[in-house]
Amino acid sequence: MLVPPGPKRPVVPRRSPDAKPYERASRMPPMAFIEAVRIALHTIAEQKLKSFFTLLGVMIGVMFLIAVVSIVQGMTNYVENDFIGRMLGANTFTVRRFPWFGNNTTEEEWREWQRRPRIFYQDAEYIRTLIPSSARTAIESQENLWASTPHARPRQVEAHAVDGAYFSVKNYDIVNGRAFTGQEAEKGATVVVIGDEVARHFFPGLDPIDREIRVGGMPYRVVGVIAKQGSLFGLSMDKMVIAPFLSPMSRLTNPRGDMDGFIVQAATPLEMGDMMETVREGMRAHRRLRPARPDNFAMETSESALVEFRQTAKVMNIAGTALPAIGLVIGGLVIMNIMLVAVAERTREIGIRKSLGARSKDILRQFLVESATLSTVGAMIGILLGLAAAKLIELNTPLPAAVAPWSIVVATLLGTVVGIVSGVYPAKRAARLDPIEALRQE
Repeated sequence: MLVPPGPKRPVVPRRSPDAKPYERASRMPPMAFIEAVRIALHTIAEQKLKSFFTLLGVMIGVMFLIAVVSIVQGMTNYVENDFIGRMLGANTFTVRRFPWFGNNTTEEEWREWQRRPRIFYQDAEYIRTLIPSSARTAIESQENLWASTPHARPRQVEAHAVDGAYFSVKNYDIVNGRAFTGQEAEKGATVVVIGDEVARHFFPGLDPIDREIRVGGMPYRVVGVIAKQGSLFGLSMDKMVIAPFLSPMSRLTNPRGDMDGFIVQAATPLEMGDMMETVREGMRAHRRLRPARPDNFAMETSESALVEFRQTAKVMNIAGTALPAIGLVIGGLVIMNIMLVAVAERTREIGIRKSLGARSKDILRQFLVESATLSTVGAMIGILLGLAAAKLIELNTPLPAAVAPWSIVVATLLGTVVGIVSGVYPAKRAARLDPIEALRQE
């Protein structure tokens, strides 16, 4: 009797002992990362116009991110290192009736400030007895007044009535002439030290030393010129005219006989903190303030003056990072659509790769890398455009600019993440294609 043959066993080819693991499922290795990047770059080079519109959203978003953050960083550096440094000085605190810096003041606070007693010359002399003799001190009073000379038309200047080590505290260099002496300050001599802009305007082509300038109708003799200070947010720092506090200038800057502030400069920040506590306790005792009552004076430092600005800069940094996200979302949607079109155009290519043994995750990886590369290239172009925009703004406006390294890192990462997220759906769609159906596509 003939026995029907049983089912045949599938013939399994023997694998060479030297074969690599991935050869079990495919004759060719998975597409390497570098190869996927090369394909993406080749696509950008071959289809320039299409690539430009693909990356436009990412470029715009990153450009605004870099430009805004650079401007905010530049303003922060400018205010902290230049503006506050020049206005208040290093390691200094100023005793005032109320703070000069800061705008978030309620009407109730403002009314309370107006009820505070003023700072007078006697208060300054009392404070000098509380601190070490090594500390530098200076009186500061200022007002915008009209000045004139026979050589130029009248113009407003920043008139300052000062005494003590004012020039040392402010770190002013005298490039022509000298500062007024201690004897001139004690006698209230009508002498002034002027800024560079005042010298050029009121004494064109002339040496201003020992010449007369009238400030607020009073004649003063010029004894020195301060080195050029430049400008702060477009405001010139060279329009100053500085006279002794006991001269008639103080009656013009502060008619009530008070002062705007009394400056104390210490050698170190630690010493400054100790002196601030000593002065605060002394002023409270001097004004007979009970322990429960708050100070009726202000002690302003560079740090206290910067508190509000830093809060504003933080908000601006958040806004500068969040608002460009809209452009990045739009850019991500554009990249997603372009990658979907690329999947449709390369269906036959995907089918060939799968028929030759490429796995779904290889196809997925390929399209993700291409999408991330496209977006990253857009981010890098956006970074360059953002830096150029920030520099252009700095050159044509009073706003400074400074590159924040973290913004470049964030922009690059954002570009890469947007590309990966945008490419997930097209990549999954490409990976799920049936190789037989894909090969039928023309």
